Amino acid sequence: MKAEFDKELIKKYDRPGPRYTSYPPATEFTEEVGRREYVMKLTESNERKTPLSLYFHIPFCEQRCLYCGCNVIISHRRGIEEPYLERVKKEMSLVSRFINKDRKVVQLHWGGGTPNYLSPAQIKEFFNSIREHFDIDPSAEISIELDPRYLTDEQIEAIKEAGFNRVSLGVQDLNPKVQEAVGRIQPYELVKEKMEKLRSAGFDSINVDLIYGLPYQSAESFKETLEKIVELSPDRVATYSFAYIPQIKPHQQLLPKDALPSAEEKLRILETIINTFQSAGYVYIGMDHFAKPEDELAKAQQKGELWRNFQGYTTKKGVELLGFGATSIGMLYDSYFQNYKTLREYNTSLDKNEIPVFRGYIMTPDDLIRREVIMDIMCNLGVDFNKIEKTFNINFKEYFSRELEELAGMEKDGLIKILPGAIKILPPGRLLIRNVAMVFDAHLRKKKELRFSRTI
Repeated sequence: MKAEFDKELIKKYDRPGPRYTSYPPATEFTEEVGRREYVMKLTESNERKTPLSLYFHIPFCEQRCLYCGCNVIISHRRGIEEPYLERVKKEMSLVSRFINKDRKVVQLHWGGGTPNYLSPAQIKEFFNSIREHFDIDPSAEISIELDPRYLTDEQIEAIKEAGFNRVSLGVQDLNPKVQEAVGRIQPYELVKEKMEKLRSAGFDSINVDLIYGLPYQSAESFKETLEKIVELSPDRVATYSFAYIPQIKPHQQLLPKDALPSAEEKLRILETIINTFQSAGYVYIGMDHFAKPEDELAKAQQKGELWRNFQGYTTKKGVELLGFGATSIGMLYDSYFQNYKTLREYNTSLDKNEIPVFRGYIMTPDDLIRREVIMDIMCNLGVDFNKIEKTFNINFKEYFSRELEELAGMEKDGLIKILPGAIKILPPGRLLIRNVAMVFDAHLRKKKELRFSRTI
């Protein structure tokens, strides 16, 4: 089902809202839930015998991109990463003690920062350390984020040898003027060369990340980038909306504010993105993701098996996520846990032989029900009442009577269709999927102020 771009509907429903990489969102996490609860929930998770997903945060970058909203450490001084890697190994040692050894890792991801800040030797040695603590399934999805500007042939070889089978390249925009404004110079020829080398190395999937809403971008200029990306033929594309938050990220003050595209122009860029990729045969997965029809994301969505976690869309529903490194978030069946955000606090905790978790959230039975509904809306474009009723032993129409009444306006506007036993997202509702999900968010009702990015 292709998305339909309706500018008036988008303007009507555009408001702040969660991205639902989790439900409840991380804004509900509390420091009253910490390492003691984490250990308890890790131990409980063994009873479920569920597979595992592992996330490792590598926070280091060679230089700061002015648009960046991530938790990163900028350093040209090599050696700063070694003590960090040693502490992440220590964290793995502390956490893995509570995990049964027969539980398989079916998904593994290195994010950042810039994971290819690490040398080839560090990449291989650190991955070997992961294997010492966890049993990685031979068919596991193992992915890494890469900065093409600093990607060497030796790193490509090391990444492949370590066991990675998916890579994601940060491209953002191929326009030289935009690149100069955001402090990230990487010519098209460089990106093309790195993608060709990665293909030759035999990676299963090569993905590209783009950002729209940056200085000097227009629908016309970004279309040139999109057409070049289509030529490169990545398996998946993520197109993120730039959040200008200089009050939170002071380095963004260095961006030329007057050159930022207007809200109207940003909508034109979004429309261009959707039309370009859909015309090129990509499936619009949702929010900011596109995939080729034969890709696992597209197949999982077609089967109604897609899910979301803190890395975005995933085919691995039912796995439990363990996060390692500063800022990382773990997601067990009924709980979330986050590590300290600063390197100082993260290091101090591990130096005291303590798991570096500083906050979390334990879900209620109502949270579990609402998460299933929200994730089905976000991922699988609708809700099957019978499925929810069987899973949680409720009467859907009675449990969500208030929400079904509130959805009447969205049905009238053509965003959704409420059937006797299901809610279906319609093509104009694809872009406003967060708004539909928000109706089922019990935590949102209690908030006077919504401190989230806008839904479009």
